[in-house]
Amino acid sequence: MNPSPLDIQTLCDDLRAKSGELEVADAWPGQQFGLLAKAGVLGWVIPREYGGVEINSTELTIGYERLSSACLTTAFVLTQRNGACQRIAGCENDALKAELLPDLCAGETFATVGISHLTTSRQHLRTPAVQVEQQGSRLKFDGTIPWVTGALFADYIVTGGAIADGRQVLAVIPTADANVTVLPPPRMLSLNASQTGAVKLDGVEIDERYLIAGPAEAVMKLGVGGGTGSLATSALALGTAAGTLGLLREEVEKRPDLQEVFESIAAERDEAAAAMLELSRGGATDKPQPCSAEEIRRRSNSIVLRATQAYLAASKGAGFVAGHPAERLVREAMFFLVWSCPQPVLAANLREFACLVET
Repeated sequence: MNPSPLDIQTLCDDLRAKSGELEVADAWPGQQFGLLAKAGVLGWVIPREYGGVEINSTELTIGYERLSSACLTTAFVLTQRNGACQRIAGCENDALKAELLPDLCAGETFATVGISHLTTSRQHLRTPAVQVEQQGSRLKFDGTIPWVTGALFADYIVTGGAIADGRQVLAVIPTADANVTVLPPPRMLSLNASQTGAVKLDGVEIDERYLIAGPAEAVMKLGVGGGTGSLATSALALGTAAGTLGLLREEVEKRPDLQEVFESIAAERDEAAAAMLELSRGGATDKPQPCSAEEIRRRSNSIVLRATQAYLAASKGAGFVAGHPAERLVREAMFFLVWSCPQPVLAANLREFACLVET
């Protein structure tokens, strides 16, 4: 079964019903991923020749938006898994694709990414977070990958590092290697069930069969998949806002005085979502140039923060009690201020907080 992102309402209902279960200690969305596999969602980014359906970027954006409206944690983990799959699928290493993609598509194995140190995280450090030594046809990795989602449950980690001359490589690291150490994930404000934390590589050696790209300058620019501030991140923010507004609508039915607030935020969310989808299609020649991905991300951050706080306020004291959807959603919305958030987007959000936004 390989439904389109428009045909996953039952799946979303099931994920929404289970979302609260991911708040307990040591939780992991394993059952949720079983539902994704059963529904064919794990094939969305896998080429057809390896068992997938390879939907287009607009459909994928819609899918992320729909799934995150039901369960942000599951949707976030999926983006990290898909990021790994997309980079494997987009490389020129046919043997690697044939070896890994069929089982990834079927949900028999799980892959994730650890690439923030190549894009935003720790770029200010003189010594690369992960150093790579070339040894003939083999590569030796040493260092710490700062942020990896689901490493404890992963069979493979797509990551990279820098060699002595400054060039970078991108490769697949099998987690079964004895020199791979998954460090205990830190306790975070939200999304703890994503099991996101650091992974230490202590002389991990791989041969060229696991190479995705490089050695090359700025290896991330050679790959495929969403980059920093991509539409996938905005889709999850707007999806979270949509799910929150659905709950706020229930409060509006009991308190008509909330109608104006609800309609204003909902209209703004729908407008941003439409701009996001227009950009995902590449823009139409007979329409004005769509917003940039950066502008959509700024708007998405603002909307999800305001939507969740409006729902908390509408829920009153009950929403402030641990376990209520309102308090969880407020915490989850904060994630978008730190996840793959480009500096211009963060700066714009900070200016909004300080009421310095130009009108």
